Amino acid sequence: MNKLKLTFLTVLCAFSCEMQAGGILTNTNQSIHFNRNFARCGTIGIDGVYSNPAGVAFMPQGLHISFNWQNAYQTRTINSGISVPALEGTPYYQPFRLNGGDENGVKEFEGEAAVPIIPSLQAVYNMDEHWGFQFNFSITGGGGKCTFNHGLGSFERTISMIPAMLYQQGLTTDEPGYSVNSYLNGRQYVFGIQLGATYKFNEHLAVYGGARFNYISNRYKGNITDITANIGGQDVRLYDYFTNQAEDYKLKAAGYMAQAEAIMASDPETAAKLQYAAEQYSQGAAEMDQTKQQFADRHLDCTQTGWGITPIIGVDYKWDRLNVGARLEFTNHLNIENDTERDDTGLFQDGVNTPGDLPGILTVGAQYEILPQWRVMASYHYFFDKHAHMDKEKQKLLSGNTQEFLLGTEYDITDAIQVSVGGQRTKYGLGDGSFLSDMSFVTSSYSIGFGAGIKVSKNATINVAYFWTNYETFDKEYEQEIGGMPVKCTDSFTRTNKVLGVGVDISL
Repeated sequence: MNKLKLTFLTVLCAFSCEMQAGGILTNTNQSIHFNRNFARCGTIGIDGVYSNPAGVAFMPQGLHISFNWQNAYQTRTINSGISVPALEGTPYYQPFRLNGGDENGVKEFEGEAAVPIIPSLQAVYNMDEHWGFQFNFSITGGGGKCTFNHGLGSFERTISMIPAMLYQQGLTTDEPGYSVNSYLNGRQYVFGIQLGATYKFNEHLAVYGGARFNYISNRYKGNITDITANIGGQDVRLYDYFTNQAEDYKLKAAGYMAQAEAIMASDPETAAKLQYAAEQYSQGAAEMDQTKQQFADRHLDCTQTGWGITPIIGVDYKWDRLNVGARLEFTNHLNIENDTERDDTGLFQDGVNTPGDLPGILTVGAQYEILPQWRVMASYHYFFDKHAHMDKEKQKLLSGNTQEFLLGTEYDITDAIQVSVGGQRTKYGLGDGSFLSDMSFVTSSYSIGFGAGIKVSKNATINVAYFWTNYETFDKEYEQEIGGMPVKCTDSFTRTNKVLGVGVDISL
């Protein structure tokens, strides 16, 4: 049974190690203004507390506050496949076909994430003609929960090899198959509190200096239970099957030993043979007891926390109809610590720290006023992902840093109604896909957003917006070894994202 034990130990390693993996988590949609029109890095407004903090210095003196609420819904879909070249021509060649896979041996695993409320708050107090002070609270990374009610391909691949392993052990069947109950729920939040100050030199130039305190809170809960396989024409729970095998061997060992003791004096030669048989069954019982543990139900419940500080600087230059802004967020180096309630794998140790840096960001943007009521803008975001340390130096698998290109426009229909629309292109440096796993993945995308601002009183404006993201599909092929057998694996990654938001801006 050595191959069976190796098989399941492999899936446990995949389960626990993947649970520690992080992703590219930065959120830039910190306001409804952004959802209406993504190119905000060169504009002047209350949302600039995040996107163009230096430009906020050019807002009127006094207190300005913006409350924002967003509702997001996402799906993550992975079409995973596995084939075993050595078993081509047998029912075990494409193992996923034995448990819900299609005719090509590909099985779909889908996760859903719904976040009813994503809040953010921006506030600025421009004290006089030179100094201003800012505050921001937002979820700067992560932002929700994702549930895979049927697990993931990385969980199931190794389990799908069990029928082939049973076949090699002589436990044959005319109807090979397997099943497993697998579940994963992941939650990732990065809460940010940003404080800073602006200094306006003159009517053209302003600068900003500040910092964001980041608190990371992640939680992962998952299980692998009720592993079954078809043995002798019947679907059996493997933990129970090997438990019964062990008990049967123990009874036979005890019976042979009793017989040996009864005839030891009269027939020592036969007694020795009986003793040898008893020892063999005792050894077999021990092996069955060891093997059954590989099929026991496994659970994991781990919370991860960490904190760090991101220094931020910015500059804004305003000239006639043109405004240009830039912002630099430095990489936040930090560790994330495990607080493990339960870890049946023995690999997710409580108190262990892993690196989970937040990447630095450089943004530049410009806005130009074509007419008094019509403005166009463009922005560029550059993320220093390869300088942000991740668990097992995962960032080295990236071929380049993330880049985003943003365009937008806004138009004042009346003094009280403004409409806007924007687009964003996000391009990740994913290389050959080694960076991606079904536990944590991103793909390049296009986003479109639109919305309106409605002035409901002298000092208050309501903002509403909707945006959606069209993600590309990234196909990944790779080889690995399971249970001593080379296998070929495929993963096809894609996502959906839809966000509806409403907010209110108040000036006092």
